[in-house]
Amino acid sequence: MKTISIKLPDDLLTKMQCAAMKRGETKSAVLREALEEFLSNEKNQNMGSCLDYARDLAGCVHGPPDLSTNAAHLDCYGE
Repeated sequence: MKTISIKLPDDLLTKMQCAAMKRGETKSAVLREALEEFLSNEKNQNMGSCLDYARDLAGCVHGPPDLSTNAAHLDCYGE
């Protein structure tokens, strides 16, 4: 088993210590269990991309499709 170091806010550390004392387990055991539960949750594993979250918004804005290809929009560019 590998060892890692993490930094926790004081309140989270206190909660973990209390949980370990109530269960009669080590802090490491409580943290391993919490990580296992979090990582096994299918919802957490199937996080989508930004496009997945905004897919319903794609195509809802109307206007010129690409200003860079319309010469009229380039008048006086760079002057």
